Amino acid sequence: MVEEIDKSISFDGRDIRLKVGLLAPQAGGSVLVQSGDTAVFVTATRASGREGIDFLPLLVDYEERLYAAGRIPGGFLRREGRPPEKATLVSRLIDRPMRPLFPSWLRDDIQIVATTLSMDEQVPPDVLAVTGASIATLLAKIPFQGPMAAVRVGLVGDDFIINPTYSEIESGDLDLVVAGSPDGVIMVEAGANQLPEQDIIEAIDFGYEAVRDLIKAQQDLIAELGIEMVQEAPPEVDTTLEQFISERVTDSVKKVLAHFEYTKGERDAALDEIKEAIAAEIAERPETDPAHMAAAADPKALGNTFKSITKKLMRRQIVEDGVRVDGRKLDEVRKITCRTKVLPSRVHGSGLFQRELTQVLSVVTLGTPGDAQALDDLHPDEQKRYLHHYNFPPYSVGETRPMRSPGRREIGHGALAERAIVPVLPPKETFPYVIRVVSEVLSSNGSTSMGSVCGSTLSLMDAGVPILKPVSGAAMGLIKEGDEVRILTDIQGIEDFLGDMDFKVAGTDSGITALQMDMKITGLPIKVIADAIHQAKSARMHILEKMLATIDQPNPDLSPYAPRLLTIKIDPDLIGMIIGPGGKTIKGITEQTGAKVDIEDDGTVTISAVEGEKAKQARAIIEGMTKKLSAGDVFAGRVTRIIPIGAFVEFLPGKEGMIHISQLADYRVGKVEDEVAIGDEVIVKVREIDGRGRINLTRLGIHPDEAAAAREAAAT
Repeated sequence: MVEEIDKSISFDGRDIRLKVGLLAPQAGGSVLVQSGDTAVFVTATRASGREGIDFLPLLVDYEERLYAAGRIPGGFLRREGRPPEKATLVSRLIDRPMRPLFPSWLRDDIQIVATTLSMDEQVPPDVLAVTGASIATLLAKIPFQGPMAAVRVGLVGDDFIINPTYSEIESGDLDLVVAGSPDGVIMVEAGANQLPEQDIIEAIDFGYEAVRDLIKAQQDLIAELGIEMVQEAPPEVDTTLEQFISERVTDSVKKVLAHFEYTKGERDAALDEIKEAIAAEIAERPETDPAHMAAAADPKALGNTFKSITKKLMRRQIVEDGVRVDGRKLDEVRKITCRTKVLPSRVHGSGLFQRELTQVLSVVTLGTPGDAQALDDLHPDEQKRYLHHYNFPPYSVGETRPMRSPGRREIGHGALAERAIVPVLPPKETFPYVIRVVSEVLSSNGSTSMGSVCGSTLSLMDAGVPILKPVSGAAMGLIKEGDEVRILTDIQGIEDFLGDMDFKVAGTDSGITALQMDMKITGLPIKVIADAIHQAKSARMHILEKMLATIDQPNPDLSPYAPRLLTIKIDPDLIGMIIGPGGKTIKGITEQTGAKVDIEDDGTVTISAVEGEKAKQARAIIEGMTKKLSAGDVFAGRVTRIIPIGAFVEFLPGKEGMIHISQLADYRVGKVEDEVAIGDEVIVKVREIDGRGRINLTRLGIHPDEAAAAREAAAT
């Protein structure tokens, strides 16, 4: 067992405590990371590798327990079920900076489990979990090129702060997570309120300084425990097959990679033809031939070796010649085409964004406040009014496979696009709709997440959503060979797969709204990241220009099939009256008008109907029910009931009062029916409202001008 140690490190007066040796003695390594009353327990465990695995089987799970916030789960079972989307996103946040730091040859099963055990709803647990994953891995003595750590950077006013609280994130203009290793920055995830590029660069630099302090704290902790960093020797590799293949295919592969007129399909077919030819040659050689023996020993060896050679040659072509496989310059964007109104108006808005073979169809649906997504997790937000869903079917890359529920990749890409769009959405007060955008990837050759950002902007403007500014996005790549670094604009699939970085940047012409950087190497200096951000701006502006040539502002009108929303504000004390016992009153309004009514706790009432007149009718009823009356108010109404002592008149929608028989005329009335009949229009004045809230009306003492004004008001 590891010696029990409690270590603390401070950032701007905010402490992070690291406790080891207390919990889970049979896990490979474990640590409790705590800040404030938020505590995340992280374990790392290693198991022997499985036969036939040619990749690192790293499994990262982030678990939320509602007891952490003193809550009991909902639902029939009253226990946690499928992880919410935010838990999936945190799992990805841990995985992305950890994966590049494991040796490329490692094939053992590794599982990292992070569990939030306590949460004070002030300190987000995600960055604590990322740092905890590094510590647990080191304690488990797993080969790892760390330590690694992560911090969150917020911007409140003009000041950057480390690990802001939820309220500081909400009130600020930046929510940025930086993860790094001793070699540099390894991951960035951010949402921003259209911040200039230089502000983002400074925030990353500011965050990495704190990351280095956390790395030093981990190194001190490991030294204090007497644990040495694991330096396992990589397995010996037989280079016979690689030499054999390289000698025979290098020239042919170079020619294919330099054939810039090839489409993706033609290039893949040409490379497959070369691979099949070398496979046939190896198969025909004697069984005692070293190349034949090496290929027979591992069925995947030939394909992996050919892929490795292709990767080296493509990277060399970019670094030495400055030319990419499709002939583009390093900073050149592929051909862009944009369309709107791709689908009939039954769909509230649609946009098609295409960047050569990458094609994304985004579709907008406008809903009512009742369509907002309720969130049942540990985070303070209770609901979402903007939903972005991303789908990646197998046909988009010409493949066949079973279609299941969204995976981590789909959830992550949807969240990135959602984060990019949220800063430009109109405020709820002026546009109370719940908005759902679904991005269907119809064809993929790199950068579909940024394609979904662009397609969503087109579809939102097509739907008539008054976004503050249009958003575009570009994916940047990187090739690093020794000291030579080449930044690539608008990477395609092969460059993403064979490159060292995937850096997605989205924003408006005013600044960045979202970015996400993932590395396949162990870190980058700030200068290289800054160069990539600046190069991405030129690409974003080029793409934005193409988008605005298709649609330059939101359509003035909504789809005729979108619901019409009307919003009014009532006294919160009157909410119960509108709802009625058991919801009887509000259901009656819906049945009478066909409109849907949503009421919030602050008295905001949103009325929706596809036909605007139905929404107006429901609004009139609610306004009538909640209107504060005063003695002397004059209205035009209709007689609804007659009783021996008077007549009831509906003078506002949903509001009735009674005219006593003595108030029907300025002379003695024998029978109520002698003066009025059911359905008659009458002009009435509020005589009094008694202590029980009953409204007494009169027909006496009404000036002709008051009567005329009442009739005019009723007509409108």
